[in-house]
Amino acid sequence: MKFGIDRLLSEPDLQTALKGRRVALVAHPASVTADLTHSVDALMACPDIRLSAAFGPQHGMRGDLQDNMMESADYTDPIYGFPVFSLYGEVRRPSGQMMSTFDVVLIDLQDVGCRIYTFITTLLYMLEAAAEQGKEVWVLDRPNPAGRPVEGMTLTPGWESFVGAGPMPMRHGLTLGELGHWFIDHFKLDVKYRVIEMEGYDPATGPGYGWPLNERAWINPSPNAPNLSMARAYAGTVMLEGTTLSEGRGTTRPLELFGAPGIDARAIIGEMRATAPEWLKGCILRDCWFEPTFHKHVGQLCNGVQIHVEGPAYDHAAFKPWRVQALAFKAIRRLYPDYDLWRDFPYEYAFGKLAIDVINGGPCLREWVDDAGATPADLDRLAEPDEAAWVEARRPFLLY
Repeated sequence: MKFGIDRLLSEPDLQTALKGRRVALVAHPASVTADLTHSVDALMACPDIRLSAAFGPQHGMRGDLQDNMMESADYTDPIYGFPVFSLYGEVRRPSGQMMSTFDVVLIDLQDVGCRIYTFITTLLYMLEAAAEQGKEVWVLDRPNPAGRPVEGMTLTPGWESFVGAGPMPMRHGLTLGELGHWFIDHFKLDVKYRVIEMEGYDPATGPGYGWPLNERAWINPSPNAPNLSMARAYAGTVMLEGTTLSEGRGTTRPLELFGAPGIDARAIIGEMRATAPEWLKGCILRDCWFEPTFHKHVGQLCNGVQIHVEGPAYDHAAFKPWRVQALAFKAIRRLYPDYDLWRDFPYEYAFGKLAIDVINGGPCLREWVDDAGATPADLDRLAEPDEAAWVEARRPFLLY
C-alpha cells in the first residue's frame, strides 16, 4: 500500500510537475513516509522539489501541545531555514503574506474521520485562501482510520466553527482528499486542486477497515490520538470535551474511556444496556478505575468505562461511537438527574454557546439527553435522515 506522499516520492512524473515551483507543506508529526521519514526531510531530499515554507495545524508541526486551545507560534525550521507558519496561533486562516511564500501547497495530514477534528477545517481554510490568491493545492492522501461508516446529525446552519467546517455528520467516512473535493463543490470554490491518491487502500477490508494494520506504523496525529482504537471511538468520545466527565486525558488511554469521581460505572453500563442494547453492538464496555495526571479530575480516583474496539468482539459495521457516548450521557442523566454534566466554557473560542452544542453543531443532542421522556428512537429519528442524506451526498466524491 502507498500513501500519497510515498507516490509523490516514487513517481518522477509527479515530481516533475512541481519542478521550478515554490512548494509549501502542511504537516504534523504523523506526516511520515513508509519508512517513517518525516515528509519535510523526504521532500527536501528530492532534487526537483524546493520547499519554501511549511504550515502546522492545531497542536503544531511538532505535535507538542497536549490540550485543545493551546496555540503554536511561527518559527524558522532549524535545519532547512524556511519559515514554519502556525495555523493555530495568531491566525486560523493563512494570511496573504503566508500565501505569498509558495505556488503550490502540499497537504499531508493524517486525519481521523471526524467533523470536529480540526485538520479538515484547516484544509477548507487553505482551499479558500488558495482560491483567493490563485494558488494550487495538492492533498497527499492518507487513510481514514475510522473507515466508511457515517454517524451523527448534520451540522445546523449558523453553528459553523473551527470544529464544524460544514454541513456534514460527526463521522463523515471520507479521506482528506475526498473531503477537499466535497468542500470545493459545496462552497463553490474556484481553485486548482489535485489529490495524489493512495494505492491499495480498501476501507471495506478487515481487520483495519480503513487503516492498514500490520503494514504501517501508527504515529499520533495529535498528542491524544495514540492508536487506532482512539480513532474508532473518537466520533463519540470527543463529545466528552463538552462535559465535566474526564475523557481520559492524563491517562494512557485518552478518548477511549470516560469517568469521574462519585459515579458508578457498572450502574451506568447496566442502564445503557437496559435502555438501548442495539446501540452497543460491535464493542465491549468495561468498567475501570483511573487517576488523571493532568486535565479534568487531576489526581482524583475516577470510576469509568472503557470502550473496547479491538479484538474479535469488534464489529466495524455495527459499532456506533456517537450513539454509545450519547447513551452514556443519557444513563448518567437518569441515574444522577442533578449531575452537573455540561461544561460551560468557550470551546474553540465559540463564545456564548455551550461546548457540547458547538461540538455537535447544534443543541439537539444535549436536548435529547436532558429530556427525561426522550427515547433512543427519538434520537434515531433525528439522526437517521441526516446520515442517509450524507451517504448520498458524498457518493460523487469517493475516490476508492
